[in-house]
Amino acid sequence: MLIYPFTPRTFELPDGSIISYLDEGSGPVIVMLHGNPTWSFYYRNLISLLRDEYRLIVPDHIGCGLSSKPQNYPYHLKNHIDNLEILLSYLELKEHTLVFHDWGGAIGMGYAVRYPERIQALVVFNTAAFPAPDMPLRLRICRLPFLGSLIVRGLNGFARAAPYMAVTKKMDTEIVREYLKPYDSWENRIAILRFVQDIPMHENHPSWQTLLEIEAGLPLFKDRPMLIAWGGKDFCFNDWFYKEWRRRFPKSESHYFPEAGHYILEDAFDKLGPVVRDFLERNISAFNK
Repeated sequence: MLIYPFTPRTFELPDGSIISYLDEGSGPVIVMLHGNPTWSFYYRNLISLLRDEYRLIVPDHIGCGLSSKPQNYPYHLKNHIDNLEILLSYLELKEHTLVFHDWGGAIGMGYAVRYPERIQALVVFNTAAFPAPDMPLRLRICRLPFLGSLIVRGLNGFARAAPYMAVTKKMDTEIVREYLKPYDSWENRIAILRFVQDIPMHENHPSWQTLLEIEAGLPLFKDRPMLIAWGGKDFCFNDWFYKEWRRRFPKSESHYFPEAGHYILEDAFDKLGPVVRDFLERNISAFNK
């Protein structure tokens, strides 16, 4: 049985870069956004669970997965949001639900604050869309000049470590291989490094203002259906982020999985999948009938 049984589609951006994306199923539209260093493969089980009832759009960000990996590209938050906006406009999507994880949170909410009228509901997995109080040491090391490039691009230390450090359950070798397949060379690991470098931690960072604009728009969704599902053993997006999402969205539905790591869809899918499906049925399917 194939573990990624989907046929990617492609779309050319105005600059010539190619976005690879999945377009599976039919029905109410759900857009799923991955983080770093994953790709659309991260959502494979959720896609299989939901595609009989929903139309699922799952892009690979530029530099990630099966999308183009340009070497001299402005890998900043605004550009990723722009790319998502262009793709969804091309697909003529007017109303949809966003599902996001890791960097997908800032990218997804960046799109959402531009088009709040299009967003029916939100599903949040271990992510942020507001400034963080600190950065883990292992990420700070990966941002150091020269050493960061050596670790992330030369030794593949970021992508190779993630399938072990981001989970609490051991992944099958074949699954680890699929996660790493798009990042098999120095050139193909360019975005992994750029995403780490693009984490805005101070006002002089090129993505700082973009993040503040996203944060300022979050109250637009205080009454929108939101599911927050959190892995409690995440070394990066720890419980501070979980509590912050709940503080900002007190009407949200939240589920905490204490034994799951950052890759919550790997560690807790058996329990989490039905939670997501039930949330969508109550808040999306009923709305569209």
